[in-house]
Amino acid sequence: MDQTPADWRHAEPLGERTNPMIDPFGRAVTYLRVSVTDRCDFRCTYCMAENMTFLPKKDLLTLEELDRLCSAFIAKGVRKLRLTGGEPLVRKNIMHLVRGLSRHIGQGLDELTLTTNGSQLARHAQELADCGVRRINVSLDTLDPDKFKNITRWGEFDKVMEGIRAAQAAGIRIKLNAVALKDFNEHEIPDLLRFAHGEGMDLTLIETMPMGETGEDRTDQYLPLSKVRKMLEEQFTLDDIPYRTGGPARYVEIRETGGRLGFITPLTHNFCESCNRVRLTCTGTLYMCLGQDDAADLRTALRASDDDAFLSAAIDEAISRKPKGHDFIIDRAHRKPAVARHMSVTGG
Repeated sequence: MDQTPADWRHAEPLGERTNPMIDPFGRAVTYLRVSVTDRCDFRCTYCMAENMTFLPKKDLLTLEELDRLCSAFIAKGVRKLRLTGGEPLVRKNIMHLVRGLSRHIGQGLDELTLTTNGSQLARHAQELADCGVRRINVSLDTLDPDKFKNITRWGEFDKVMEGIRAAQAAGIRIKLNAVALKDFNEHEIPDLLRFAHGEGMDLTLIETMPMGETGEDRTDQYLPLSKVRKMLEEQFTLDDIPYRTGGPARYVEIRETGGRLGFITPLTHNFCESCNRVRLTCTGTLYMCLGQDDAADLRTALRASDDDAFLSAAIDEAISRKPKGHDFIIDRAHRKPAVARHMSVTGG
């Protein structure tokens, strides 16, 4: 149960640096993912339904409120901040937030980054670089323009490629994210790998996650990455490496290309033991685990007082409830998602 502001009134004031966030299992929380909007200009079949009902704009935190929340987390030990969505770059005046948060880089924050579908990247890439964004993740599941249109429903492949080129020209490093989907792109993964590494980009493969009703059957889409790895080992030499970016991916180096390939495996290989992440939504709800429904209402604390002690105590209470791991399963019997909310609510 979420606490009320009265429960936080005796908290100590939030200083420049407060006690680090340590969950019940001894894991330090140093990575915050912030979904700045649940809206997206794509309708990817594994992520959301085509006819989505999004939150009314009045329910969203203002950009100033998002800044204050993010700053509170940075004061409590967050070293990496990732803006997500939906599609973060469709949020009106989003660069105002990016510019504001950039003041923390080197002042407690090691990295400010974002995950994007690339559709709006061409017009924002240079300003992102000017704000200190040094690398981003771009979602790209196929190199075939027709298949891209099919999987995204509304996306334009050429716009995404234009955005990637603009980001590269601005000096931003790119990692491509591809969701591995049975009978859709499984045989295209070697080409995605060669393309990414040929362009100096890392590639991360992700198993489809059973979140939200999408109008598609997850049992038909699910492709275990253990199978993908065996397939890739028929063509490439994969060497396990200790490289980490702060997220859940486990990396290998491809000897033939010299590039890195990551695997995010919420179903075949649970990555919870080293979880250092929490997720904040655009309404101020904090999810301590992507695959669980327990959440904390930080908007109430945010609006209850200008004293950040309320926020600090609310965050501490939430972290004290962070679970050991998620409950993701593919429900083959009932064909229902493991978690009712859509991926776009928490940004993955």
